Amino acid sequence: MRAVGVDAVTDATFDDEVLKAGLPVLVEFTADWCGPCRQLAPVLSDVAREEADRVKVVQLDVDSNPETTLRYGVLSMPTLIVFRDGEPVKQMVGARPKRKLLLELADA
Repeated sequence: MRAVGVDAVTDATFDDEVLKAGLPVLVEFTADWCGPCRQLAPVLSDVAREEADRVKVVQLDVDSNPETTLRYGVLSMPTLIVFRDGEPVKQMVGARPKRKLLLELADA
């Protein structure tokens, strides 16, 4: 499920949209069949809107983008990975409330 206000990235656009971004990027590895991903969608929408000047938020559908999913060893949905300067710096697995996600992003 797409979070409102959150762009989708693909295997083809991942390097440009995530690895070469000027801001840190929070990537949600998601799937349409994933219940916790649906729970996380409104949280990601809020974070994308409220933290737009500090972090870019994107989603990657694991079913249609297996190359990037394999590259980062993602096995569970949702997996959230924060990328800074082209490198993964923090990984979180599972849905979480907005307050907890913001705390985790503060030290990433």
